[in-house]
Amino acid sequence: MKTLATFVMIAATAIAQESKPLVIAHRGASGYLPEHTLAAKVYAHALGADFLEQDIVLTKDDVPVVLHDIYLDTVTDVAKRFPDRKRADGRYYALDLTLAELKQLRAAERFNAKTGAPVYAQRYPSGSSPSEFRIATLEEELQLIAGLNRSTGRNVGVYPEIKQPKWHRAQGHDISRIVVPILLRYGYAAKTDACFLQCFELAEVKRLRQEIGWRGRLIMLIEGKAKGDDGTDYAQLCTAAGLRELAKVADGIGPAIGRIVSWPTAGAAPKFTDLVALAHAEKLAVHPYTIRRDDLPKNCPSVDALHAALFRDAKIDGVFSDFTDLTVAWLRAEK
Repeated sequence: MKTLATFVMIAATAIAQESKPLVIAHRGASGYLPEHTLAAKVYAHALGADFLEQDIVLTKDDVPVVLHDIYLDTVTDVAKRFPDRKRADGRYYALDLTLAELKQLRAAERFNAKTGAPVYAQRYPSGSSPSEFRIATLEEELQLIAGLNRSTGRNVGVYPEIKQPKWHRAQGHDISRIVVPILLRYGYAAKTDACFLQCFELAEVKRLRQEIGWRGRLIMLIEGKAKGDDGTDYAQLCTAAGLRELAKVADGIGPAIGRIVSWPTAGAAPKFTDLVALAHAEKLAVHPYTIRRDDLPKNCPSVDALHAALFRDAKIDGVFSDFTDLTVAWLRAEK
């Protein structure tokens, strides 16, 4: 049984961990290894990430797996192994395969499903590699992170995202009600635990807090476009009134970088919005996405300039990065 002193120590640890900006490994060390593979998570842990992200979708037999999309055809060889499973739209869905079938697939660096060309040409050459990367279940990843934390003495957190819950429910699967009990079982239950749960759908963020009863930290993701496919009004959320209302259920926001800073022209100084200040006024943390050395915002001169604009000028609280080591190194140099 945990004593009061134990809970105080846990809370103090959580506060100490967040006295500095957080480095969130976006899909793991995805700049170096195929995204969301266990290898990418191990490497991100070793490179010094504070949190490791898990995008979560369901299989046909309701097993949560770590995969960025509801689709399989841009990161696996599903079209070769199960050519008869594509839907009328030509896409292959994780929800149409059982876990046993998903485990037969080889995971790869993200590629264009039509042309086969890699999305990021200089990243891990999965197409010509004999390496056997696989899709992992949420539980497999949580077990891995717990093991690494024990063996290294670190306390790297998890940052799971509920992917397209409205779509999942329309297909007859309630992803949030499946994922939350797993997080609780692995010790992620309160705001003092090293976990942020995130989602792009406002209705689901509210549902997680008010109906499902999630008591841990909750992040509202915000796309760069005005409205989400589910109807979430991102433009309104980024107003003072929208953030004030959001603060009743959420602990922070995860906006696209363009909602915070942009470079009007090549060589121009960065231009900032007031989003971070508005969010901080409501005591909301701000964790924008995504730092990519090989895909910088338009006219941004360098990854160092992007780090400086976000951390030094905008004063964000953490960032999603494909290149964990570059973000960790920049922050250490700033001390």
